[in-house]
Amino acid sequence: MATNEKKPHAVLVPFPAQGHVTPMMKLAKVLHRKGFHVTFVNTEYNQRRLVRSRGPGAVAGLLGFRFATIPDGIPTSDADADADATQDPPSLCYYTMTTCLPHLKNLLRDLNGAVGAPPVSCVVGDGVMSFCMDTAAELGVPCALFWTASACGFMGYRNFRFLLDEEQMKNGYLDTPVTQARGMSKHMRLRDFSSFVRTTDRSDILFNFLLHEVEQSDRATAIILNTIDELEQTALDAMRAILPLPVYTIGPLNSLTEQLVSEGDSGGTLGAIRSSLWREDQSCLEWLQGREPRSVVYVNYGSVTTMSKQELVEFAWGLANCGYDFLWIVRNDLVKGDAAVLPPEFLKATKGRCLLASWRL
Repeated sequence: MATNEKKPHAVLVPFPAQGHVTPMMKLAKVLHRKGFHVTFVNTEYNQRRLVRSRGPGAVAGLLGFRFATIPDGIPTSDADADADATQDPPSLCYYTMTTCLPHLKNLLRDLNGAVGAPPVSCVVGDGVMSFCMDTAAELGVPCALFWTASACGFMGYRNFRFLLDEEQMKNGYLDTPVTQARGMSKHMRLRDFSSFVRTTDRSDILFNFLLHEVEQSDRATAIILNTIDELEQTALDAMRAILPLPVYTIGPLNSLTEQLVSEGDSGGTLGAIRSSLWREDQSCLEWLQGREPRSVVYVNYGSVTTMSKQELVEFAWGLANCGYDFLWIVRNDLVKGDAAVLPPEFLKATKGRCLLASWRL
């Protein structure tokens, strides 16, 4: 194994939301096991959340694996700065796109001057953090973009320009057929595109952010996807036809990471590095041990989705009436502007076959 100072040095920059941080962390572990010195860049807000969820050791790193931070640029009050919730997605998109570039440039300069660490040799930016390419170019190193969505998801965003040109976005009727979208099924409808963009407003922040980021991907050294060719051949063929750069499929990252970490991490140090921004509820593991295999419905809305109290209660009774045992992840911030409180009648009706947990990756 090369000494740490002689290793290639990869700087990984995820978009600061849980569904992006987790796969980027898995990729970071794979690169570390393959001999890279790794710097994993969190926003200051998310770094504080990691510390709250697992203690200071969560960001201590280990030899050849370090954490660093940059600000996300979102104006916050003291209360907001210590919140335990995903930040407002449109704000997060706007401010990372418009404010993070100089902070990442300064960080890369500092990393290149650090004693005991190799100079930066490449940057791996999230697919929606295209400013990473500018910092890498200034440093004279390659920049790969890691799209945490599927190849089909990438092509869905790539077709936003087509939707604009055909003026289909202005229609607003979600069952409108979209039969000519490149790399997509001929049975596509407007509703089948990303649910992040449900608008007829050409100035919508999320729409313009995603359109900008997906079109910037042409400038990358390579595109990395957490998928396999056999699963998404049509979408991957379309990507490779329109992009003037290599497209690498490295999935499934879950099994790849588990295999590599277990093979070379006898001390458990790399495996102990976690990416959960919420404190994980361990009670569900013991509860699941008492259930038959394949007998439990698992419900998790992810880290961004919010709903009204009425929607929460309606979904609860749907689960109660399904007839199965179920494990339901109910985040503290799941209900917009209120606590996620379920009616006593629901808890009584599902006693013994329901477990509510606050968070589990």
